Amino acid sequence: MTQTDGLLFNPNTYDPQQFDDETRRLLRATIDFFEGQGKKRILDDDLTAQWPADFVDFVKREKLFATFLTPSEFADGDPNKRWDAARNAALSEILGFYGLTYWYTEQVTILGLGPIWQSENKDAKLKAADDLEAGEVMAFGLSEREHGADVYNTDMVLTPASEEDRAEGILYRATGEKYYIGNGNVASMVSVFGRRGDVEGQDAYVFFAANSRHENYHLIDNVVHMQIYVSTFRLENYPVRESDILHAGVEAFAAALNTVNIGKFNLCTCTIGMVEHAFYEAITHAQNRILYGNPVTDFAHVRATFVDSYARLVAMKLFSQRSVDYLRSASLDDRRYLLFNPVTKAKVTMEGETIVRSLHDVVAAKGYEKNTMFREVAQLIGALPRLEGTVHVNVGLVLKFMPNYMLNPAEYPEIPIRNDAADDVFFWNQGPTRGAGKVQFADWTPAYEEHVSIPNVARFYEQAQAFRQLLITAAPDADQQKDLDFLLNVGHLFSLIAYGQLILEQAALTGVDDDIIDQIFDFQIRDFSTYAVALHGKPTSTQAQQDWAVGAIRKPVPDAERFDRVWQRVKAHDGVYEMRQ
Repeated sequence: MTQTDGLLFNPNTYDPQQFDDETRRLLRATIDFFEGQGKKRILDDDLTAQWPADFVDFVKREKLFATFLTPSEFADGDPNKRWDAARNAALSEILGFYGLTYWYTEQVTILGLGPIWQSENKDAKLKAADDLEAGEVMAFGLSEREHGADVYNTDMVLTPASEEDRAEGILYRATGEKYYIGNGNVASMVSVFGRRGDVEGQDAYVFFAANSRHENYHLIDNVVHMQIYVSTFRLENYPVRESDILHAGVEAFAAALNTVNIGKFNLCTCTIGMVEHAFYEAITHAQNRILYGNPVTDFAHVRATFVDSYARLVAMKLFSQRSVDYLRSASLDDRRYLLFNPVTKAKVTMEGETIVRSLHDVVAAKGYEKNTMFREVAQLIGALPRLEGTVHVNVGLVLKFMPNYMLNPAEYPEIPIRNDAADDVFFWNQGPTRGAGKVQFADWTPAYEEHVSIPNVARFYEQAQAFRQLLITAAPDADQQKDLDFLLNVGHLFSLIAYGQLILEQAALTGVDDDIIDQIFDFQIRDFSTYAVALHGKPTSTQAQQDWAVGAIRKPVPDAERFDRVWQRVKAHDGVYEMRQ
């Protein structure tokens, strides 16, 4: 077998030494389950939109979700149960590698658990722990057809119960529809967001737990034709008891947003897994495909595509791994995760789509064949930046942190690698959702200055410093701050700087070599220049901003020998992994 540099997930050699024995066993058992299914079975189930009952049975048999998604407080003495974002990220990557379906089943279980683990309702928590132990999955009942995931509006109305109902312990009757609710067909607990009909304003919000098997819970449809069950359901006079209520008033509103902070982080690791599988298929196909008498990879543009795709994929992994450290180290005094989370949700998922689109240009028609994982990945990769909170929403959120990040640093202790077997209890006590603009960050410049000996890091650092000058000398004016089209472009420029910081931090912590870093910042420079040109072309850009944009354009430092060394590392993935039929 060809020796690779080990930066990509490879099921044949995967042994995560950083985790405890039971975590390693469960991750390995998950890989073995899928490899035992075989590629044909997995792809056939996708093509026929088959609900993944075998996977849910595996989760139940191995107590996978029970072990990974139960906080230790409710572990009933099981030392392996905890909510550990590091191992959850590892599992998310594996599930994404074998199919969006399997990741999504866990993803919406995580979202459904968010309001439960954050609540003060101990009965609901104990029920959730028991249900997970029994192999159940959960759902997150927030979105509605008319309002999307707009937490300010909901047509799920809780009406105060009659005297007869109250005699039976029923406080409200809930009526309304929810739309785009994953696992809504089978979830034992659906965390439903609604409002009281007898109260006005934010005091009316309520989060309560519903059971999809209750007679007043009406499953209407799966709104997509996929293996995943993205339901629309209706509650009709659904009885809500005290034991069902998770949050009331402004706490219900906060629980919705804080759940997103925890759950949607996993979009990045699912994307990585999906792209890794597609990458293995693409390089193996291209290396062994003869066109016009030559291997496809003899063409310069094909090699450039593979080197760029590989560098982007490694960058996605480095940024996401480092983001886990910030997420796990968060506290009320260190809320930097509130920036890095939306960057993972927007930037990493967009990069995944960019890679698959580029690789599809190489594999061409092969990428449509029903016996390839590439076909499934190409079809579904666009869901991640769109269906779980759009790029626009997340880049808009990123902008709130830009002034303090770029211009007003604070002192923080160093964040270490966080692969320790700890329970991430802060997730359930994140505090108020307001105040994003007040969050401060450590100085971003040292990460760059420590790597300026690498030519493309030095050149990108010039662009980053120029961006800081833009904010000082030609920042968006009052009208531009109302122009979301203009601001989103600024947000993309800013995101590249934060992205680069964490990539460099993780590279230093894990010993990634200069060739890979240099190649990563080759595309960082090109992407920054692309957004600078776009800023120049915006209808509302001022002359000063246009002048800045032209001055910020840079060309990456070319190095043919470095490029060839990275290409040799890419080529080494030919035939290294192929899922058995």
